[in-house]
Amino acid sequence: MDARDEHRTLRALGLADAPRDHPLSYPGAWPATSGLLQGDELLPLDRLTHPGRTPVVAVGSNASPAQLRHKMAEFGVTSPIPMVKARVTGIDVGVSAHVSRVGYVSASPVDAPAVTRELFVIWLDPEQLALIDATEPNYDRVLLPAPGFRVELENGEALLDAFAYVNHHGVLHNGDGIPRRHPGQRALITELLARSTALRELFGATPEEFCARARADARRCERGTELFAEEKLVTASGLEHLHVR
Repeated sequence: MDARDEHRTLRALGLADAPRDHPLSYPGAWPATSGLLQGDELLPLDRLTHPGRTPVVAVGSNASPAQLRHKMAEFGVTSPIPMVKARVTGIDVGVSAHVSRVGYVSASPVDAPAVTRELFVIWLDPEQLALIDATEPNYDRVLLPAPGFRVELENGEALLDAFAYVNHHGVLHNGDGIPRRHPGQRALITELLARSTALRELFGATPEEFCARARADARRCERGTELFAEEKLVTASGLEHLHVR
């Protein structure tokens, strides 16, 4: 690698650790700016829209370059991925009502008409889109139709067709039936364990124990997902009516 490009590496940018390898870091480090993920580098973009690719709003680890790199490398996909910062109105970042087999409780969008969040749009070619679809077995990819949802790029351009992955198990709430916001992995797991004896018996008393046990046992993850429902922690995201693609 040319010495002048070393500052573009994910390691140099503080973006190298994937949540798949470090569950308590979920959703992982997001870039400070838009960029083109190419191998182990995040390069400058020459444009914000990418015809022929599908724009997907990332609310969790799909906005982590390291996580995307991990997913692509697992299937031998080497093509670059444009990652574009956007202001998204109409959704907030909720908590998926399932325990992931890689050791964390992930994020999922929830209906929030008055909320605007700074998120990333990842532009996927057909091969990449099929791969990401395959790596999201607990999610449905849905269209976020305008004008009900607004996805505005850094230059002020609004996308007419953007997609997001919505958890089909529902999302968690705090006891009031209203979807809760994802506070980050350590805080979330600490709260969940504190309120549920059954979850502590299943996953241990600390976030570290939770992640270790979840990573080691798919059936334990399934049981944790069932417990969310049994303990009446699950509600609808409000996005169930959207068209699944």
